[in-house]
Amino acid sequence: MGKTVFIFPGQGSQAVGMAKDAYEAIPAAKEIFRQADERLGFALSTLIFEGPDTALKQTSNTQPALLTASIALHEAFKETGIRPDYVAGHSLGEYSALVASGVLAFGDAVEIVRARGEFMEQDIPDGQGGMAAVLGADREALAALCRDITEAGHLVELANINCPGQIVVSGTKEGVAAVAERVKEAGGKRAITLEVSGPFHSSLMKEAATKLSGKLEAVTFLEAQVPVVANVTAKPVHEGSEIRQLLVDQVYSPVLWEDSVAWLLEQGVDTFIEFGPGSVLTGLVKKIDKTVKLYNINSLESFASVTEALEAR
Repeated sequence: MGKTVFIFPGQGSQAVGMAKDAYEAIPAAKEIFRQADERLGFALSTLIFEGPDTALKQTSNTQPALLTASIALHEAFKETGIRPDYVAGHSLGEYSALVASGVLAFGDAVEIVRARGEFMEQDIPDGQGGMAAVLGADREALAALCRDITEAGHLVELANINCPGQIVVSGTKEGVAAVAERVKEAGGKRAITLEVSGPFHSSLMKEAATKLSGKLEAVTFLEAQVPVVANVTAKPVHEGSEIRQLLVDQVYSPVLWEDSVAWLLEQGVDTFIEFGPGSVLTGLVKKIDKTVKLYNINSLESFASVTEALEAR
């Protein structure tokens, strides 16, 4: 029998009203929202359920909100008795994966990602850095183009290796614009500027990483009960102190999502279940391997079909 991985999305998947049905129907899910409100000292649950969308999109709100919704859905799904062989998350989603694997207590995680979002917003003033999704480019050629532009004085780096033909670059506004202008040199078709508040997963975020490191030192990291595939290495990690350091590195290092999925496939994983709104990650996985089974846990309604399909395996 094939293996299963639970995957958790990152910033960009958030939606007003996410996980509200789980909150209303499942006590374990409601408790997650209660803990989030209590630990953060404001009604995050109200922002998640009612918006406005503009406030939900602010990095310091998005990060705890998406973590809360994803873990509420995960807690509700636990009642099915289905357990994963591995967990993984994309950028912010790695924190959801760490909660699901027992490394971090949810209350600690929601506090950390609120601070992480604030540090990221503070580090680069709005408009001075950016990100763009490059479509169709060769990975090595795009890396070489980024090095060329950086050496010319405008820092830009690979930030998210998402799937074949989709790589996000990050850096100074000028660096990202230069990649967009010269994208065909790397075999790319076009570059799409992303609506983000900073150059995430680039070396411009090292100050934010240093601040996050101080925050993480005060938090207990337990050994993973389920192997967590780390963004920075695309390999499984178990030990708490190693996970803590990788979370610091993750702030300014590329997210190796394509590599992580490739490693999971090598281990015999054939079922990917995404927890949270939207279907960004299952969409990326499909572009990496069309043969795997993909499921989205984004509402209580989705539980029955997913459970039925998995039990029929």
